[in-house]
Amino acid sequence: MTESLADTLPALSPKAEEIVRRTTEFLAVGGYNGFSYADIAQVVGISKPSIHHHFASKAALVQSVVARYRADAARGMAALSANVTDPLARLQGYCGYWADCIASGEHPICICALLAGELAALPDEVAREVRGHFVDLTAWLRSVIEDGVAQGVMAIAETPEAEARTFMATVHGAMLAARAFGEPAMFPTIAATALHRLSCEAI
Repeated sequence: MTESLADTLPALSPKAEEIVRRTTEFLAVGGYNGFSYADIAQVVGISKPSIHHHFASKAALVQSVVARYRADAARGMAALSANVTDPLARLQGYCGYWADCIASGEHPICICALLAGELAALPDEVAREVRGHFVDLTAWLRSVIEDGVAQGVMAIAETPEAEARTFMATVHGAMLAARAFGEPAMFPTIAATALHRLSCEAI
């Protein structure tokens, strides 16, 4: 999943890369409808027709952004699986990554979590990528939880799939809560509760 997803993405020119980066920033602030090509043109320093040269439409641009976001996330999950033997520590690493991003303001929220709130109004090609991210993440979380149970470091009350979805919903809800209250420290506090719930120590 990880390598094949990344390998299907075409290479981008430096200017297209900058457009993607700026679009990601706009998505994290206001979602799909929170920016226009005029906004992108202003911050990148090019004309709107020049953006269309790289991305034919806003839907194509955001699809490209989310596809690359998915690939980056998949690489990160694969790295955790490859380098961290303790399944609970893998989940701690995942939450720690987001705690650092939220505290620094560099990536204040998962853009797919934000776009999920707009799912019914998103273009189909964007919606597919957003759903795909959650499918990828759920599959990884399920595999980590299954590994944790097998190693005896996690105890679960529901199926691994249900626990994966619950953990994912809790983590993304923590992101939204931290943003709503303007308190970045809320995220690691809530995430720690979700981690403890899966730990055998919670029994």
